Amino acid sequence: MQKLSKFSRLLLILPLFFLAGCNLVVMSPSGDIATQQRDLIIVSTVLMLLIIIPVIFLTLFFAWRYRRSNTAANYAPEWHHSTRLEIVIWAAPLAIIIALGAITWISTHKLDPYRPLDRIDADRAIPADTKPLTVEVVALDWKWLFFYPDLGIATVNELAAPVDMPISFKITASSVMNSFFIPALAGQVYAMPGMQTRLHAVINKEGEYDGFSANYSGEGFSHMRFKFHGLNQEDFDAWVAQVKQRGTMLNRDTYLKLEKPSENEPVRYYAGADADLYDAILNMCATPGKMCAGEMMHIDMMGGGGKESQENREKLTYDNRHADDGIVAPAATVPATGAPARSEPARNSGGDMQDMPGMDMQHEGHSMPGTSNGGDPAPAQLNNNN
Repeated sequence: MQKLSKFSRLLLILPLFFLAGCNLVVMSPSGDIATQQRDLIIVSTVLMLLIIIPVIFLTLFFAWRYRRSNTAANYAPEWHHSTRLEIVIWAAPLAIIIALGAITWISTHKLDPYRPLDRIDADRAIPADTKPLTVEVVALDWKWLFFYPDLGIATVNELAAPVDMPISFKITASSVMNSFFIPALAGQVYAMPGMQTRLHAVINKEGEYDGFSANYSGEGFSHMRFKFHGLNQEDFDAWVAQVKQRGTMLNRDTYLKLEKPSENEPVRYYAGADADLYDAILNMCATPGKMCAGEMMHIDMMGGGGKESQENREKLTYDNRHADDGIVAPAATVPATGAPARSEPARNSGGDMQDMPGMDMQHEGHSMPGTSNGGDPAPAQLNNNN
């Protein structure tokens, strides 16, 4: 019996061991933006518990109070309405919904990741002459590349910033979508190829913090992690000097080698980087011979390139990356790889191919830009021979 009692106590303690692996950094952050987000979680949770806790308590109370064996309870089978109860039941949730709506509206604007910071923390505003530290982030397969354009350096899988210094992140990706996330600093922001997202944040405490991708992006996703160092200004200057001393040059050729999928990539330092490399990555034209997305959008804005645009087909093919090296996405087909399509065209009962919706370029008397249907000719196609 005594052994059974000890075993029962161990069973009660067992759930505590599972909590040992929990990391509560989201609820104990070190940056002002993450702190405000933590407070928003707490306030929202408390407001909702104002309804949830009484409902749970009253459910248990009514089940006990009006149980079948309690003959002292008032039994009123014909009762159907109470104005006072209706007011309480509807007024309290309505008030909480209004409060949550107001908090959400204010926080959505105040914590907009595109919005520049207006304070270092709750007690200190940002001095008017403060210049934020700009960091350009590129999500690669499966590693992180960081550019410091104002300092002329770049790093792989290591990020650092001075304490109480506003940081302006510009975020993009080289291929698939990822999510840039440093829980101690701020909430996650997606990194997408051909697009740039933004994040403004500040770290208020010195320390080493974890950063990672919070969006599944392939087999190397679980190792797509980096360290973020919050340093005082003196230590940050020493870190920059170390990068410049130990680093090499990051040019287009070096980047194209780095861009290839790899796992468990070590920390790398680059003492210098091509000034236009990040913009080339963002515009999906880091590979020689590819047309930049900005130029393509300009052509579209001008009405298209007409028949002349067919000569730029290869320049606009972006989904065959590393195909020459034998690295092909599982679902890749023509024209990127030459592999046949996975599904056959639809056919009618006679065996002939059916016209699929969207295949006809003629639309009710007018044509798409570049078609010969009597419309105005499109401007000449721009060519990027670089």
